[in-house]
Amino acid sequence: MIDEQPAFIDFEASSLDLIASYPIEVGVCLGNGEVHSWLIEPHVLWQDWSDSAEKIHGITRAQLESEGIPVQTVARELNRLITGQVFCDAWTFDSFWLHRLYRAAGQKTGFQLESVSTLLNAEQVRIWPDMRRSVIAEEQLVTHRAANDAVILRKTWQKVMALSPSGTDQA
Repeated sequence: MIDEQPAFIDFEASSLDLIASYPIEVGVCLGNGEVHSWLIEPHVLWQDWSDSAEKIHGITRAQLESEGIPVQTVARELNRLITGQVFCDAWTFDSFWLHRLYRAAGQKTGFQLESVSTLLNAEQVRIWPDMRRSVIAEEQLVTHRAANDAVILRKTWQKVMALSPSGTDQA
């Protein structure tokens, strides 16, 4: 078992289009359980918007424009808070949105994004979906908001480790 608990990250996005979409919210749950999240002010070049995605996450483009934090500030804060690795559950999408955020900010990522599956053995991967549903029900967390989803990742990982502690060398 690793001494420190891993950090988890989640993004909400303008759509699921892996060419045009961009991050609209990012949430992080650090290894110590500390949670941070930011609505992201759309970069001038970010125009994509999906009404169906908005219905899922409940964040409007107008809300981002009035309450969003500039991409440079969000990228700087992520680099300040996260060291080493951070884990996500949708690596293809999350890595795309992370790259898009840092590119728009003109900054380099100061940490490495990994799939949560790299922390798990085959048995843990198998029980993950049921444990995730259990965490959501027990904690009564609303999904599709970045901070909540990062917390769900952390609590699911903890529950999986408690039920099946003989993981990989890392877990």
